[in-house]
Amino acid sequence: MSAPPPSSGAPITDQRQLTAWFSSGCKPACDWRIGTEHEKFAFRLADLRPLPYDGPDGIGALLTGLTRFGWAPVEENGRVIALTKGLASVSLEPGGQVELSGAPVGTIHETCAEVHEHLRQIKIIDDELGTGMAGLGFNPKWRREDIPWMPKGRYKIMGEYMPKRGSLGIDMMTRTCTVQVNLDFSSEADMVHKFRVSLALQPIATALFANSPFTEGKPNGFHSFRSQIWTDTDSDRCGDLPFVFEQGFGFERYVEYALDVPMYFVYREGRYIDASGQSFRDFLKGRLPALPGETPLLTDWSDHLTTLFPEVRLKKFLEMRGADGGPWERLCALPALWVGLLYDQEALDSAWDLVKDWTAEERAALRRDVPRLALATPFRGRTVREIALEVLAISSAGLSRRARRSDCGGDESGFLQTLFAIATSGETPAASLLKRYYGAWGESVDPAFQEVAY
Repeated sequence: MSAPPPSSGAPITDQRQLTAWFSSGCKPACDWRIGTEHEKFAFRLADLRPLPYDGPDGIGALLTGLTRFGWAPVEENGRVIALTKGLASVSLEPGGQVELSGAPVGTIHETCAEVHEHLRQIKIIDDELGTGMAGLGFNPKWRREDIPWMPKGRYKIMGEYMPKRGSLGIDMMTRTCTVQVNLDFSSEADMVHKFRVSLALQPIATALFANSPFTEGKPNGFHSFRSQIWTDTDSDRCGDLPFVFEQGFGFERYVEYALDVPMYFVYREGRYIDASGQSFRDFLKGRLPALPGETPLLTDWSDHLTTLFPEVRLKKFLEMRGADGGPWERLCALPALWVGLLYDQEALDSAWDLVKDWTAEERAALRRDVPRLALATPFRGRTVREIALEVLAISSAGLSRRARRSDCGGDESGFLQTLFAIATSGETPAASLLKRYYGAWGESVDPAFQEVAY
């Protein structure tokens, strides 16, 4: 979650402006880009504790250290809470998780190089501060009360509202990490096609990337506890979106959905105004209790959309949100998976043929069962592992047809090899961690901080 831009843009006087806002994201295939985002847990090497914001080895010091690499600081109330460089940013999640929101680039080779360079810079500062970064989906050791909160106004509002809507929202905010990719569409019809395919297949990605089997030092019974957490965070704004598969779905229908999601805040003149639980529809009419008489700006609409958390999120692009955080090679594999499926028409059509007759009940069952069973989840006489192998084959073929080659001559399909290995073996990253926990780690999660560190 990056810092919002200053409040700007024309006032919204007609709901059609909201639909047009989404439509403005359409672009020809030659201009499609790939934006990779990933979060990681920051911890102190001496005691493995999550970093506070303040102090010589705190998150503030880390961000300040990164400015030597050309990152410009973004401040809130005199504190650096984000960094920007061109179209890329480094920002903070509520519990001090550090996120890279990568610049939109043309190939997986470029986005992977960007991730690699970011982690190189992080490692330099970490070595100076005595800190580290871990790639997992859920904090394996520390309790809620052990996690320091970051000094961002929106997080205070969200943290007070979340417990009113579910029992695990605070865990989502402070103890989870993900990797996601943002991808483009050429038209409303193309958006619908991609939205349906990617939403149906999010549980497959969740299974392949499942990497959060520990809670407070013990196995939690899940392969992806991060994914499970979203089922009890806030039903107004999370989970599956069955209406995406209904006839007539498009930008206008998504606007209606977003308008019915309660607000969190309005951003004005550098401060967050608490509007939690209030209605954007009332805001359009000038009846928002938090700002009586005012109507929203387009930036308010953009901000509101960042507070929706479905498995696939629509902005002026589509965000794939189903995967746990993990090591470097899986940070590159996630965009490769979705680019192969969605940026090649033959692959997109093949993926749709795979999922088009899945019922709403079947999709809901996958969403329910995969966090616990992962690749072993049964589905139509098969398992998710078998479906994952089929999906990976479709994606790999799509990447090969894209034929975007590195300087060494390889195409983007090579980035899927780590996922093929997982699906072929049937052993998720979480299962691998559990094997080490009961073996070499002696039923301690402490070694995870070393073995999954960047």
